[in-house]
Amino acid sequence: MKPLRVADRTRSFKYAVRDVLAVADEAKKAGKSMLYLNIGDPNVFDFALPEGIIESVTRALRDGHTSYAPSEGVPAALEAIRAESEGFGFQGIRDVFVGNGASEAIEIVLTALCNRGEGVLLPYPGYPLYTAIAGKLGIDAQPYYLDEANGWRPNADDIRAHIQPNTRALVLINPNNPTGSVYDRACLQELIEIALEHELVILSDEIYAKLTLDGREHLSIASLSDRAPIITFNGLSKAFLAPGLRVGWAIVSGPELVLAPLVDACHKLLRARLCASHPMQYAIAPALADTRHLPEVIAKLERRRDLTVSRLDAIDGISCVAPEAAFYAFPSLHIEGPDERFVAEMVRETGVVVVHGSGFGERPDSSHFRVVYLPTEPVLSEAFDRLEAFMRRHL
Repeated sequence: MKPLRVADRTRSFKYAVRDVLAVADEAKKAGKSMLYLNIGDPNVFDFALPEGIIESVTRALRDGHTSYAPSEGVPAALEAIRAESEGFGFQGIRDVFVGNGASEAIEIVLTALCNRGEGVLLPYPGYPLYTAIAGKLGIDAQPYYLDEANGWRPNADDIRAHIQPNTRALVLINPNNPTGSVYDRACLQELIEIALEHELVILSDEIYAKLTLDGREHLSIASLSDRAPIITFNGLSKAFLAPGLRVGWAIVSGPELVLAPLVDACHKLLRARLCASHPMQYAIAPALADTRHLPEVIAKLERRRDLTVSRLDAIDGISCVAPEAAFYAFPSLHIEGPDERFVAEMVRETGVVVVHGSGFGERPDSSHFRVVYLPTEPVLSEAFDRLEAFMRRHL
């Protein structure tokens, strides 16, 4: 029997955040001591799952919540998500549903919204999940470029320049992964006007909304308008330190008649995949009601962000815009040639695992890498010592 022929859609399929581990494994086998600064998983470091979440999931298991759940989510979870969203000022909420992580909710919406060959505007740099899903579904990924000189914020003129006749949606990641930028009211209002002008659906990924730093305010775009169709994604993975529980959701808001066909299509897909994990959904309401862990989390992140930016900015050949949220920095590399090759060599030679900037999308004439500043200060300091020595040798 011949080797199996696989689907064409997998040939260009990449996910840089985990793909870099193949290079890291080479370095580890060669005897390098490894420091992993590539994946935004708080539980790998000194961040503990809140006790309330542990107790609520344990109780759900003991209470027998192990049958199939309603496809859209258990009522207590949906009510808690809706109530919190209304408290944040979301206008015209039409639907809420729970997914196995925000990632599944995102894929369901894109599957329901776009035919093969239709386009979605994606921020570059941005979380590579979106390009992966686009590739899998045959959606045209249409990049628009965040402005590094303006704190990695969207540029309205650049977005307008990239809109095509087949464009269906505008994706925002706010706060942004990988840059940590946060968008202000004026920026969001301008994006709403673009969406209305071109009849686009806004897909707003707000998984880091509770992790803004330095007292910075996060505004949900759905709180600013009920005229535009907006789908907001969130979940427990980041602010609630529970990525492995795979609990996320989507909130559909805006004009009811415009959104009704999309809501119906999403529910068809939700029914076809049965349900999100039943017992895990019982963590949602208690988590949203208790955020006492967040001040300590944010204080740690602010200290580690400050250390990261100061150390990276002091290295010749690297400059870094200070993140305003989340736990990533996206420093610029002043090098010749592709950053993927340069960063792969950095990983092999130093044992410090970071992700090349081109894996998140970037302007063709630029080079970057993403670093996660979740590790403790001593680990970060050791990592930056190694990177500094590497840059001295290679510049």
